[in-house]
Amino acid sequence: MATYLGKIGELTLKGSNIKSFENQLLNNTKKYLKETSAKIKIRAGRLFIDCDEKECAEVEFALTHLVGITGWAKTMTCGKSIEEIRSCIEILAKDAVLKGKKTFKIEAKRQDKTFPLNSYQIAAEGAKNVFDSGLMEVDVHKPNVTFFVEVRDRVFVYSDSEKSPRGLPVGVSGKGLLLLSGGLDSPVAGYRMMRRGMRIECLYFHSYPYTSKEAQEKVEELARNLSSYGLETYLNTIPFTDVQMRIREKSPEEWTTLILRVCMMKAANLLCRRVHADCIITGESLGQVASQTLENMAVTEHFAEYPLFRPLVGMDKEEIVKDAKFIGSYETSILPYEDCCVLFSPKHPVLRGRIEDAEKIFAEMEADGMIEEAFEKRDVKHYFAGKEVAQSV
Repeated sequence: MATYLGKIGELTLKGSNIKSFENQLLNNTKKYLKETSAKIKIRAGRLFIDCDEKECAEVEFALTHLVGITGWAKTMTCGKSIEEIRSCIEILAKDAVLKGKKTFKIEAKRQDKTFPLNSYQIAAEGAKNVFDSGLMEVDVHKPNVTFFVEVRDRVFVYSDSEKSPRGLPVGVSGKGLLLLSGGLDSPVAGYRMMRRGMRIECLYFHSYPYTSKEAQEKVEELARNLSSYGLETYLNTIPFTDVQMRIREKSPEEWTTLILRVCMMKAANLLCRRVHADCIITGESLGQVASQTLENMAVTEHFAEYPLFRPLVGMDKEEIVKDAKFIGSYETSILPYEDCCVLFSPKHPVLRGRIEDAEKIFAEMEADGMIEEAFEKRDVKHYFAGKEVAQSV
């Protein structure tokens, strides 16, 4: 039997409604582990999972991707005696020495106040075997390794801990529609909204043959990756070739990119209504490209019928890349397959578009019917916990 401990962060700051957040976190964990026999519970700011050793890989995948916890560790458990605690710490210390560690400290928490030693005494007494034997030296300021002891209904002893996404459990903050391209930005935008508890559905615009099959497969991989964190997502692919050709024919050249964004908002409005999404999410960052000046972003937002969220608006590329590497989307995003946004890009795009000009250009294009037709031809793929789900016939 293996035991895992997940550290709950932001949820502990909630007030009288904390139970609803904990229940969502518990339900999400159970969905990740529905094919296992794992026993899951939440108690006093910790998520506990007991499972068979053969199920450790599934549990570790779930804890690594589970939004709502700050980190996790595989932990030893023992009875409530200082002798057993010392023995566990000694086992962990011997393993640490094999990895080249030389100094240690102990951090203890006593949640069970009936235990006779306080937190400081647990740390001091727990170090006795390791220190007295000369196995490792104590360094409370910059130790090579920290051993953690938590006295609860059982005693949990662990050292190495892994990072998790933090944030609020997915499902507590409604549903958003993510405009997913093949770039670095939009997957990170979706991930950041998931961390605020939002369920995500994805929308991708494909312009075959101007965008390749590889470009579409790239976006499908990004959607699959996002489902590792959001538990479940659908990828809606809308064929946009005819719409882009109409833009090329009817729109002034300097407006083509911005009018494409307008048409995307029109399609996103349709999909939001169909899938009951509460908002639209984009990966726009202020000033990053010509279509993302303040004035042009105002034009785009004018055509959105739902709240438009831009979680990356104040981030620079270095910060976005860091997040992309953390969630595992970076290597896919940098594959050299262009999306529809770079097609027919003007040499000198409009930088400070006006809403009234955009309305006039869009009206003259008479593209509403074409966008609705493209919307009805969309293809939908379903992903759950990092895997594609076969569609029922």
